[in-house]
Amino acid sequence: MSSQGCTCTSCTTSTVNPDLGASDLRTDHKKSLLLRGLGCANCAAKMEFEVNKLAEVKFASVDFVAKKLSIHMYNERDLDGITDKVTEIVNNIEPDVEVLEEQGGGSTPAAAEDNCLDKKELFKVGSGAVLFAIALIFEFPFLAEFVLFLASYILVGGDVVLRAARNISRGQVFDENSLMSIATIGAFAIRQFPEGVAVMLFYKIGEFFQDMAVNRSRRSISDLMDIRPDYANLKVGDELVTVSPEGVKVGDMIVVKPGERVPLDGIVSEGKSMVDTSALTGESVPREVQEGSEILGGVINQNGLLSIQVTKKFGESTVAKILDMVQNASSKKAPTEHFITKFARYYTPAVVFGALAIALIPPLVVQGASFSQWFYRGLVFLVVSCPCALVLAIPLSFFGGIGGASKKGILVKGGNYLEALNNVDTVVFDKTGTLTKGVFKVTEVKPENGFSREEILELAAYAEAFSNHPIAVSISDAFGESVNKDLVDSHEESFGQGIKAVVSGREILAGNSKLMRKESISYEEADSTGTVVYVALNKTYAGCIIIADEIKEDAREAIKALKDIGIRKTVMLTGDSRAVGEKTAKELGLDQAYAELLPDRKVEQMERLAEEVPARGKVVFVGDGINDAPVLARADVGVAMGALGSDAAIEAADVVLMTDEPSQLVSAIKIAKRTKKIVWQNIVFALGVKGVVLVLATVGIATMWAAVFADVGVALIAVLNATRAMNA
Repeated sequence: MSSQGCTCTSCTTSTVNPDLGASDLRTDHKKSLLLRGLGCANCAAKMEFEVNKLAEVKFASVDFVAKKLSIHMYNERDLDGITDKVTEIVNNIEPDVEVLEEQGGGSTPAAAEDNCLDKKELFKVGSGAVLFAIALIFEFPFLAEFVLFLASYILVGGDVVLRAARNISRGQVFDENSLMSIATIGAFAIRQFPEGVAVMLFYKIGEFFQDMAVNRSRRSISDLMDIRPDYANLKVGDELVTVSPEGVKVGDMIVVKPGERVPLDGIVSEGKSMVDTSALTGESVPREVQEGSEILGGVINQNGLLSIQVTKKFGESTVAKILDMVQNASSKKAPTEHFITKFARYYTPAVVFGALAIALIPPLVVQGASFSQWFYRGLVFLVVSCPCALVLAIPLSFFGGIGGASKKGILVKGGNYLEALNNVDTVVFDKTGTLTKGVFKVTEVKPENGFSREEILELAAYAEAFSNHPIAVSISDAFGESVNKDLVDSHEESFGQGIKAVVSGREILAGNSKLMRKESISYEEADSTGTVVYVALNKTYAGCIIIADEIKEDAREAIKALKDIGIRKTVMLTGDSRAVGEKTAKELGLDQAYAELLPDRKVEQMERLAEEVPARGKVVFVGDGINDAPVLARADVGVAMGALGSDAAIEAADVVLMTDEPSQLVSAIKIAKRTKKIVWQNIVFALGVKGVVLVLATVGIATMWAAVFADVGVALIAVLNATRAMNA
């Protein structure tokens, strides 16, 4: 069915162009590997770089926070052999890291590892610290002092030196273990025993607190999306059997008791209750469900006993798709992350060679220069050279921003999209279901040529008998009686125009003005700002039906708020009539409105709007996510509005707003801006402190104590600052 000028995608069926980026992921061949024991962010960046160099790999990304490597392959046949190749690369960089294939299940990678406190390691570091304190406080002969400091050093940093030796033998000179070992052994070589031990001791303590902060961040973010159901109560005859959600089939009957989480998508077959949807939508107000209501996995049943017929397998359910999307968001890195990773590859070697130059050149060319003095300054350079503060804190900031957005019911598919939201210039909205409720209601019927109101509604109801479009539903509701579909002899839809149906030998036309002109029907143009459906019987015009759609409560405030945060232009694209489009745009305060657009013309209009955007600006398209996939894919950032439970939305969009509130887009942009602010705070702070210490080391002011702070101290502070993004 189509209305006057209504050629919107909601009224027609469209398919996604496979050449459009988002949909291309459907044919992607992917494998996820867990990197158990991964503790160096800079090493993680090296692993990612080396895996991406493999010919069969399309794209690979290491998520250091989740300790997971996501690999996208060109061919499915290469999936089996890739694990061995990756294991070889990983072990060349970090021999102690164990590569495991992800088995699924929705748990946080390396969760068991995070919960395990290495008491043996703590005892060794503690014992070393005691020996260090004894040697530092009391007076001992040189040999005894040396033995105490050496024993302390071996207890505290022996494992670091062993890893460094293995790594250097494999050509990994510029990793954190090697740099710290060379610097501290060098300190011993020039008899700076206390500083050599202190650097290693505070390095290990800093690493410990850094790991604690990262693990706490990981758990906090996991808790934000802790929506995975643990079990399902499967109804078998008269009994309930507790089973895994993966074991439930489509059509099975499950029972959800008060207080339990609904495990799978389905339809309520018996019972009535209030459900808490806050984990999915961010909304605190419970919703009522009753017999016949659709219900989604992940929501919590509050008070009633519900019997639910399952409509989707767990792997295809909304909760599974959401979990997968959030857990894999870190694989799509922001440009800033890529820049920092690339920067780190050049920064570390540059500082190391700078350290060599400082240690060797002045004693050779400056008269009276002390070798031990300049060698010490070079060692300070080495300690400062590790870029872990940047390589770890930047992705953790984006990870936290994505987690904080999830808490508010805003699902962002990657840091790249979160960063893109900082540069939004133009926001383009679909109308129906996005700015308006999409709940159509017949407000007026205008009979002509002797037809009655009831006859027009009956004719239109039969024409729309096989449509579930909201406009068709509104006509059926207004008719108020059931339609015998067996009487419909034929049914033909004209794309973007309307429907021709033959019912009991009578030809019925229901559609917009284009259909009337195409069929040479003499009709009277309706002067209305609502959606108009013209009806004709056997080539005789019978009259028209006026259908209205309400604007959402927060739509006006959302448009105003977008202007307030600096969005230059707001635009609406609709397939509805020009009169309806212009009226809606005026009411909402939009800058422009383009009406009577077919799906392909929406894409063309999007491209024209994109050409008008400044160089660094981004175009955001916000649609209902069901039939707007081509436009969602074409936009710089595609946002699915009110698409809870829509497979098309979760697949095609870059950002999914779990409620139907346009104001959530404003929240998403604010979260993106706050996250980027935290990212740049970390970048400026880390580089600033390191730069100052490097300069002070060159002129002989900074000691190794300052260098340790510039390394692990800065990393710890940057990590703690990054966790603030979770509260965005």
